[in-house]
Amino acid sequence: MKQKVAFLFPGQGSQTIGMLAELLEDFPNISKTFNEASDVLGYDLWDIAQNDATKLNQTEYTQPILLTASIAIWRVLRDNTSVLPDFLAGHSLGEYSALVAADALDFKTAVELVAKRGRYMQNAVLDGQGAMAVVLGMTGDVVESVCKNISKTDSSVSAVNFNSQFQVVIAGHKAAVEVAINELKNRGAKRAMLLPVSVPSHCALMQSAAIEFQKELESSNICSPKIPVIHNADLQGHHDPKKINQALVNQLTMPVRWLKTIELLVENGCGQFVECGAGSVLTGLNKRINCNIPCMATNNVNNLGAAILELNQVHV
Repeated sequence: MKQKVAFLFPGQGSQTIGMLAELLEDFPNISKTFNEASDVLGYDLWDIAQNDATKLNQTEYTQPILLTASIAIWRVLRDNTSVLPDFLAGHSLGEYSALVAADALDFKTAVELVAKRGRYMQNAVLDGQGAMAVVLGMTGDVVESVCKNISKTDSSVSAVNFNSQFQVVIAGHKAAVEVAINELKNRGAKRAMLLPVSVPSHCALMQSAAIEFQKELESSNICSPKIPVIHNADLQGHHDPKKINQALVNQLTMPVRWLKTIELLVENGCGQFVECGAGSVLTGLNKRINCNIPCMATNNVNNLGAAILELNQVHV
């Protein structure tokens, strides 16, 4: 039986200054795609990605830059292989890249949407009031229980990214997150530390952003995907554009269930993963989730070249 392939698209946290620079000479799609996105937004995304660490880590810039990087690499793979993936999935922001790759969302529309998504998220919480932290060496159910016991009406924290069996990200009010960090360490977490992010994603503090962003989605033209896209919020592959819209709204305040996403893809016969985008965060996570299923990064010349070669040799 033919081995199924899933292409995966990373979210925030994969950005680094100088990202994709070494791909520029060999793959014209990189500069072409960044130029397209820059024309849409009216500022130079490539310049920020190469030279401005401050802006690169502000979510209103991070989101369109990472989307553009993922679609640039998707286009390189599309043009240099004959492989059509069986499934697509994206981690948080990466879900928009997956929808573009599935022809459910026009690239330029997606660039506009994620830039607005980033602004709404940035504006939802005052600077210094929200926080996120990563917890290592503790299962998701324990982390959830600790967060639930700590949370109060005016100071809440919740588990928001279930990245692997023993890596969970929490988010919420900064004071509650700090209390949770101490409690989780006391309960045996190997590590629990604050993350350098500008907004607390996927938690109740993003409710105002979800309300504003829903209006943007309702006026956008989302179509049925040509390739199944597994959504973060409900682990479903929707065909109805209205359900896709709702899944994208829900994603802002609901957790990213990456562990279950990968398990679901494996259950559906996926024996190869390809990470399309900057960095190799998802490749690392997937090794922890299931070390028997290979995942190829595409973030530099060697990795991208190896992925193209592997896809052309094995998946024909």
